[in-house]
Amino acid sequence: MDCARIPNPFRLCSALRVLGSFMVLLVLAIVALSYYAVVVVAWGPRLSHGFPVSVLSAMIIVVFHLLLALLIWSYFMVVFHDPGSVPANWRPSIDEESLERTISGSQSDYVNPETRASTSSTLEELERRPNMGYCTRCQNGKPPRCHHCSVCQRCVLKMDHHCVWVVNCVGAQNYKFFLLFLIYTFLETVLDTFSLLPNFIKFFSDARNHSGSPGNLAVTFLAFVLNLAFALSLLCFVVMHTSLVLSNTTTIEVYEKKKVSAWEYDLGKRKNFEQVFGTKKLLWFLPMFSAEDLEKIPALQGLDFPTRSDVQR
Repeated sequence: MDCARIPNPFRLCSALRVLGSFMVLLVLAIVALSYYAVVVVAWGPRLSHGFPVSVLSAMIIVVFHLLLALLIWSYFMVVFHDPGSVPANWRPSIDEESLERTISGSQSDYVNPETRASTSSTLEELERRPNMGYCTRCQNGKPPRCHHCSVCQRCVLKMDHHCVWVVNCVGAQNYKFFLLFLIYTFLETVLDTFSLLPNFIKFFSDARNHSGSPGNLAVTFLAFVLNLAFALSLLCFVVMHTSLVLSNTTTIEVYEKKKVSAWEYDLGKRKNFEQVFGTKKLLWFLPMFSAEDLEKIPALQGLDFPTRSDVQR
């Protein structure tokens, strides 16, 4: 009976999607406010001042625009780039020839030593494969490290979390872009905070003496407070996600990791870093991957992940 069905409370999570456009506009509004405060009000007019003020102004404005470009690039990449979804009717890939040889070898009465060794090796390989999960809501298989997002209403590959600020899930294929967005936003807010600090201090005397434009004073005050607050909060997130990347763990897996003595995906800090950022050093700081990394690093696709050989599953 329909009246006997138990309601799914997670259906309410989908309401968060209506905040999407608002959050994007809010991010752009904060960027515009900071731009006006730093470039137009604080340091742009000082370009015409003599040395060394003009040089300092030019340096601040150049670095500001560089970080802003990288920030916006990373932001829209994580907003519009799919985090990775499970293919329809997904099943773990198994070498059918090896599987057939293993089954036939195990059923025969006599197996020569070479075939026995090959069969044993194949069995060990199959035993080491992660157990395939199944999502009852998606009615599909679940690869390792995959989780169902109640907001997006689908399974996300190597899901980290659903972020309302980027109006998207953060997963295997856009995690790097999210991290770069965090880093560049943190650096931008730190730069804004320090560059607006002299104007913020001057704000109180200007307000008391009623000197200066009231609109510029309000913009300077608001931009400084917002950038300081974001810089402090983002510092915590940058430190947390740096730790997660170096241990090859997602935010969701932190709780799973506590249940095991050794984390099977921890391959060492260097390899863990490359599982997210790739091996091309020139592209580490850009929201993009090389074609070679996408082909040779399965973790970037989110369906298969290398594991430690010394950890029993």
